[in-house]
Amino acid sequence: MTTRRAFLASLLAAGTAPHLGWAAVGDPAYLAAAKLPGGAFALAGIRADGSRAFRVPLPARGHAACAHPSRAEAVGFARRPGRYALVIDCVAGSVRHELSPPEGRQVNGHGAYSADGRLLYTSEQRTEDSRGFIGVWDVGAGYARVGEMETFGTGPHELRLMPDGQSLVVANGGIRTDRWDREKLNIDSMTPNLSYVSLEGDLLEQVELDPELSRNSIRHLALREDGLVGFAMQWQGDTADGWPLLGLHRRGEAPVLCEAPLGDELAMQGYAGSVAFAGDGSEIAITSPRGGRLHRFSDTGAFLGAVSRTDVCGLATHAEGYMASDGLGGVLLVDGQGAHPLSRADAAWDNHLVRIAG
Repeated sequence: MTTRRAFLASLLAAGTAPHLGWAAVGDPAYLAAAKLPGGAFALAGIRADGSRAFRVPLPARGHAACAHPSRAEAVGFARRPGRYALVIDCVAGSVRHELSPPEGRQVNGHGAYSADGRLLYTSEQRTEDSRGFIGVWDVGAGYARVGEMETFGTGPHELRLMPDGQSLVVANGGIRTDRWDREKLNIDSMTPNLSYVSLEGDLLEQVELDPELSRNSIRHLALREDGLVGFAMQWQGDTADGWPLLGLHRRGEAPVLCEAPLGDELAMQGYAGSVAFAGDGSEIAITSPRGGRLHRFSDTGAFLGAVSRTDVCGLATHAEGYMASDGLGGVLLVDGQGAHPLSRADAAWDNHLVRIAG
């Protein structure tokens, strides 16, 4: 059996292709990790019509990815808690670099490039206490690690570059986990928050929910061009409580919680897996693979409706609404009229669809 070390060595040896743009790999609009028949893993590029643009192998299960803003290069992240992130040349199908955080750190499944693509920011936590950090990597220097900043919270998950390109927003989940696995150690004392951090590492603003919502772990993020942030949550208590799983926030204002009717809320089983704004920005949606549901809300928080889809989780902005993916290989367009299947792959799509800018 090929070892992970041998797998990476073979890919690194092939990594000699020049830096080309996304057109060189079929103009994908999205990235998604997948599990293939037989148990192998891959990162795929998906076009806006649902067709596959490319597929490159991964050595283990992927979670999310981030796309370089100008060249066909992506960083695929291990599922939390992980020890690696792979810089993948999507043209050559090769690994250019394997990024490992410092000793005593874990990679938490997400990252973001700076607007000019010169820096990469990664979501990390300290192993001993789950304190959050942002790793900073110099792309032009072969992804050399050049610094780090605090996330100002515990158990960070997704981070995103704000539309102004001058700050990051971080979803601090508030969960302290065991150093070796995903066991949660502080359910009764969770402190989730949404933190805005300057690119110099200063805390610009921080949002915490009411104490009764302390078990609502803030996990994933969506951004609108005007700076409105959507944050998806995962409830760490009794799922029969039916707490809201989506919030909206604009800097300088109080957060708005988006509530569905109780029956719809209960159907989500306390879990929002992905979040995205619709193409025109007028609404936002979350998915629940556990509940097999997609919930749509207006940009003011009003519930607009639900779509049922088995194991749906991946979600991203599409010009006509949303692009979604499921664990059965389906890729579908979702709009105000419902879900419209576009393609089905012989693969199980993982949690996220990541939109490629441009």
